[in-house]
Amino acid sequence: MLYVAISKKVARMSEQKDPKTILYIEDDLANRILVRRVMQAEGYRVLEAETGKLGIQMAQAEQLALILVDVNMPEMDGFQVTGVLRSFPALQQVPIIALTANVMKGDREKALAAGCSGYIPKPIDVDQLPVQLASFMKK
Repeated sequence: MLYVAISKKVARMSEQKDPKTILYIEDDLANRILVRRVMQAEGYRVLEAETGKLGIQMAQAEQLALILVDVNMPEMDGFQVTGVLRSFPALQQVPIIALTANVMKGDREKALAAGCSGYIPKPIDVDQLPVQLASFMKK
């Protein structure tokens, strides 16, 4: 039964001529794999960048529906990355969502003040993530 459900989902994905592309900027491989698997199963194309600098380069080269950014990264944190991304006219309307383990009081407000369109705390709920991200892409 599970095989049939997965097969139908794969068939729907292959019917999509232009799947929406999500860029996930995250230094942790396990987090990238999890988000990629969840969102690809929903029919999205997921690009991954392990550093902020690479993420900025990729964001400039791709047509994106949404950007996910981890806040805690070496060299360039997610707030710095978001600031740079927001400086590009082509990316000003692309939703940037902070996907972060920072869950203290005020962390959501910091993310929004840095230019993020939203904030999703880790650990993620794999059942809710596609719904949450789809809501940001509709705004």
